[in-house]
Amino acid sequence: MDLFEHQARQLFEEHGILVPRAEVTDAHKEAREIARRLGGRVVVKAQVKTGGRGKAGGVKLAADPAAAEITARQILGMDIKGHTVRTVMLAQPVDIQREFYVSYVLDRAAGRFLAIASAEGGMEIEEVAAARPEAVVRIPVDPAEGVTSAKAAEIADAAGLPPQTADVLVRLWDILKREDALLVEVNPLVQSAQGQILALDGKVTLDDNARFRQARWGEQAEPHDEELEARAAAKGLNYVKLDGDVGIIGNGAGLVMSTLDVVAGCGARPANFLDIGGGASARVMADGLSVILSDPSVKSVFVNVFGGITACDAVADGIVQALDEVRLTKPLVVRLDGNNSARGRAILDDRAHPLVEQAPTMDGAARRAADLANAA
Repeated sequence: MDLFEHQARQLFEEHGILVPRAEVTDAHKEAREIARRLGGRVVVKAQVKTGGRGKAGGVKLAADPAAAEITARQILGMDIKGHTVRTVMLAQPVDIQREFYVSYVLDRAAGRFLAIASAEGGMEIEEVAAARPEAVVRIPVDPAEGVTSAKAAEIADAAGLPPQTADVLVRLWDILKREDALLVEVNPLVQSAQGQILALDGKVTLDDNARFRQARWGEQAEPHDEELEARAAAKGLNYVKLDGDVGIIGNGAGLVMSTLDVVAGCGARPANFLDIGGGASARVMADGLSVILSDPSVKSVFVNVFGGITACDAVADGIVQALDEVRLTKPLVVRLDGNNSARGRAILDDRAHPLVEQAPTMDGAARRAADLANAA
C-alpha cells in the first residue's frame, strides 16, 4: 500500500524528522486561508501516487495567498500520468543549500534491505543514477542488525552526505521497521541555509500483509487504481496495481515476484503484479495485456514466461491476439523459455511488430524493459 506524500510526511514528523509546516486541502478557496496561516508564500504540491509531479506542473511556488488559491485551482483536477489530482498540499518553502537522496528498499532476492543514497538529490536523481551510477551508493542492510548509529554514519560517509544526516538515516530505518514498510524514500532530503536537515518529499510503501496493523491509513487505492483492479478482477486476473512504470506479466506468483525484484534492480519501478497462472490461455494473455496497456503510468511492458503447464506458443498466440485487439503504443519486451519456447518465439518473429522485441534471458529482458521505461 503506497501512502500519499502528506501521509509519508506525517510519519516522518512522528518519528522526529524535520519537515516544513504544511496543510492539505481539496478546495482551491481554502488554499488561500492555508497559505495565510503558513506565512503567505507557499509551495503547492499535487498529492498523487506517482513520480514526476514537478516536471508535469504539479509542484509550483505561490508568492502569496491569492496566488496560492489560483495555483491550487490550476493543479486540482490535473491528470499526472493517469492520476487525477484530488488534493494538494501547501507547504512552507525552504531556503535550500544542498539536496540529497536517501531510501531503504526491500531486496527480496537477497533477503535483506538495501540503503540507497546520493549527495545529488532532487528531480534529476534518475538521470544521475543512469549517467553516473557511481554517484549513487547501495549498501546492504541486515534486517537483524538494522541501522545503528555506526551503520548510518557508514552510509552517510559512503554517499558523501553531511554527518548530521546519520540521525535521519536511523530514524528512517525506525519508520521502516515500526510501520511495516517495504520502501521509505526521501527525495530531496535537504540542508537549509540555516544548517537544518529537512525532508521535503517522501514516499512510503507499507506491506499489505501487515494491513491489520495499519487501520489508521484506511483504504488508500486511488480511483483509477481501483478501476484497473476491478477490470482485472472481472476478467478473472490476479492483478495488483503498483506505483511504477514497467508493466509486468508472468506465469506463477514466484516468478512474478522475482521479476518485480529484477526490474527494480535494473533501476525501474514495477507498475503492477500480474500472474497469468500455470495454465493460462491465449484469452487470459490478451486480457492481461489489455489491462496493463490501459494503465497510463506504464511506459514499457515485460512479459516473462517460463513454460511448464503453460506452453510458450499459447502465450505468444495470446500476445498476437492482444495486438489485434489493442493498439500497442508502448514497447513490449518478451522472454519465453521452457515448453514450446522455440515455437512461441517464432510466432512473435512472424508477427514482427515494431514495438515488440524478445530477449533470451530474464535479466536481459528486465534490463531492456527498464531502459525503455526510463528513456520514455
